[in-house]
Amino acid sequence: MVSGKAGGLGRQGSSPPRQPISPPSSFLFVVLQAKFLSQDQINEFKECFSLYDNNHKGKIKASDLITVMRCLGASPTPSEVDRHLLWHKIDRRAELDFSTFLNIMYKQMQQEDPQQEIRTAMAMIDRQKKGFIPVSELRAKLTKMGEKLSEEEVDDLLKEAKVGPNGIIKYEDFIRRITIPITDY
Repeated sequence: MVSGKAGGLGRQGSSPPRQPISPPSSFLFVVLQAKFLSQDQINEFKECFSLYDNNHKGKIKASDLITVMRCLGASPTPSEVDRHLLWHKIDRRAELDFSTFLNIMYKQMQQEDPQQEIRTAMAMIDRQKKGFIPVSELRAKLTKMGEKLSEEEVDDLLKEAKVGPNGIIKYEDFIRRITIPITDY
């Protein structure tokens, strides 16, 4: 005889009904939240995500993903975004929820390492691999190559550097100093 209890078969001594297992994206969301991302980061991501959630369904269009990521300071290329979508089996015309977005942002953040990018650029200047470079050469590269900085911007950056004798900078110290996160009180 079946009992009127929800979820049970009416047998005494039987274990309670199993709770449904959360989908992987929800589980990953909890793991990411607990281990790798600060609550402030998650709140910032959620706020920006919500701005693109036009239907207020907790989802954004996959076609808006690159824009949302860039609004949050990431620098994904279109092919990187396509790889993220492919990894999560999301069509470019589909939508994605916040937990999936959070996973994508985390993966992108792991790929983008400003310290390593700067270290690679410095190593190209330091052909003898001594760990230091002349200030004059660094200034020339910063004002004439890539995303060119003004002389004033270079002066501000160099204030952070401990310029040694003969105008030399130990670039590992310099990299650490210029990539320290800004305190947001």
